Amino acid sequence: MKRIFTFALILPAPALAEGFQRPIPQPQTDSAELWYLLASLALLGALVAVQMLVSRR
Repeated sequence: MKRIFTFALILPAPALAEGFQRPIPQPQTDSAELWYLLASLALLGALVAVQMLVSRR
């Protein structure tokens, strides 16, 4: 037990850690905006279809 404690004191793990680097946000491309628009329209269409199916009851 004493060896493990001594070994743990020798290794300065926190001192070797790098500082936190904030991520830099990347600009959104035109292609990504187009796919987002298509996905939004598909979701809206699916919601309308579900509403139509449920309201027929």
